Amino acid sequence: MPLPPRAIRSVLDALKPALDAFARANPGPAPGRQPVHTVYGGAHIFKADTAPKLGRIALQMLGEYAPDAAAFAEAMGLSGELAADVRARVAAKLEREPLEDYHVDFEDGYGLRPDDEEDAHAVAAAREAGAALREGLLPPFFGIRLKALDAEFAQRSARTLDLFVGEFLRAGGGKLPLRFVATLPKVCIPEQVAALASLLDALERANGAPSGALKIEIMIETPASILAGDGRAAARALVEAAGGRCALVQFGPYDYTAGLGITSAHRHMLHGASDFARHVTQVALAGSGVALSDGGTQLMPIAPHRPAPGRELSPAQKEENRAAVHAAWRAHYEHVRHALAHGYYQGGDLHPGQLVARYAATYAYFLEGAPAAGARLRNFVDKAARATLSGAVFDDAATGQGLLNFFAAAVNCGALSEAEAAGATGLPLERLKGRSFSAILAGRIGL
Repeated sequence: MPLPPRAIRSVLDALKPALDAFARANPGPAPGRQPVHTVYGGAHIFKADTAPKLGRIALQMLGEYAPDAAAFAEAMGLSGELAADVRARVAAKLEREPLEDYHVDFEDGYGLRPDDEEDAHAVAAAREAGAALREGLLPPFFGIRLKALDAEFAQRSARTLDLFVGEFLRAGGGKLPLRFVATLPKVCIPEQVAALASLLDALERANGAPSGALKIEIMIETPASILAGDGRAAARALVEAAGGRCALVQFGPYDYTAGLGITSAHRHMLHGASDFARHVTQVALAGSGVALSDGGTQLMPIAPHRPAPGRELSPAQKEENRAAVHAAWRAHYEHVRHALAHGYYQGGDLHPGQLVARYAATYAYFLEGAPAAGARLRNFVDKAARATLSGAVFDDAATGQGLLNFFAAAVNCGALSEAEAAGATGLPLERLKGRSFSAILAGRIGL
């Protein structure tokens, strides 16, 4: 005998509050663009023209050490046909928008300095940033990295934040870039994040900025930020402590592995301990709408030889320079591809030469995957929401959303043009930009 409708309704009505609460806590991927990297540079050297200057250096290195497709293929480990396409897109990106995200660094890239010196650098860097914003020289994403809010540096960190934000808003005429963030390193407990959120709230009120305009990025680089004392994954609690301000969580592999007692010889991007931490954080934040970012490669693409004034390098020295830069590019390329394969679509860059490998790895990843991903997405949409086989691969609605996100990310970073993405998927641009697979299916089956 079927259950009475009233009995079924009673059970489902009792379930609804829990489902609603879960949906609020897990809204899915955040709308809009995620940058593919964050470039860090010391506050003491930041100038209004830093972003275009770094782009020019990267272009110069591309021209010197990978002047054609063959040299580019050798440096990155790409096939010749793909290398020509990727190199052209990398060069165009470095000319058009070399940096997507830049953080003025008051932590590792700045070091410890007397208070009056850091005060002066905070004000000077903020004025330069304001000038860059007015002149259209800032990348779309911008921010600062503070010192830790711990017993040793909390006062210093808060003062730098106060000085920089106030002066930046004044110098920029009250405007902000697409996203301005304060990055908090070496987080151990939620209370540190909550304290930063309170400081940002006070700064917004004091400077007339819109409420919630100043965002937070949390650096996961201590063992306590992976697993809390009670054994639970810590990332959710840290994000919730930001009170809705957290835009991104970034993993720091070097401090993290050091905190585990791993010696310097083995503290590298691909260590298994780092993958464990990435995966725990990824699972803890899945569906939260908070983006993830990987760390940066420590090996810099720096040539060991420089010519003396009025003299040229010998052929042997030129070859050593080429080999050193190519080795650094290849390492960075492999680290970026590793991150992409694990679902981390952003990472840290520390040198302008790394921009070449960053975009090369990212663009190759999307260009290699676009034909198969486009075919699977078209096949699934054509079947109008029914789970289906694409060749020997089974696809369902969750896979469809993932494929749509793939193309949205490819367009955002410049790997594919909007027209190329539309051609590969067979979807109109407005549907691709909407990033809602359910809406595409609803339109297809007339819901």
